[in-house]
Amino acid sequence: MREEKDLKDITLLGASHTTYPTDYAPEVLETFDNKHPENEYLVTFNCPEFTSLCPKTGQPDFAKIIINYIPRVKMVESKSLKLYLFSFRNHGDFHEDCVNIIMKDLVKLMDPKYLEVIGLFTPRGGISIYPFANYADDEHKDLAKQRMLMNFRNE
Repeated sequence: MREEKDLKDITLLGASHTTYPTDYAPEVLETFDNKHPENEYLVTFNCPEFTSLCPKTGQPDFAKIIINYIPRVKMVESKSLKLYLFSFRNHGDFHEDCVNIIMKDLVKLMDPKYLEVIGLFTPRGGISIYPFANYADDEHKDLAKQRMLMNFRNE
């Protein structure tokens, strides 16, 4: 069981009032310690309501974002991740940029063993875009290459 001292850096979860950021806000991301760093295991987040803006037209883009990672010491707290992803709502960037920004922010936050971000954007103009970005430490470089090739083959 986690003790109160283990949760001291978790400020958003359980708060009586939630403020939703209106601009890109990586500072809302919070972490907690992985209680099982000796285990190699996968954490998956499925975010089916991601929204951002086209940087040229300002029109909304919608996507399902899937985040998979193998934690090291730190893990991302899910409510803070939800608020972070919500902060893209008024952010103007291309699909590929959003996926890479999310990946880089989470790597900087957690220093995971492996992390991937998949964006399944709904079609606009008859074309769907599915960007995939991943990161791996030295031990997981082969996994990163396999996942990249597997994603390429399946799309």
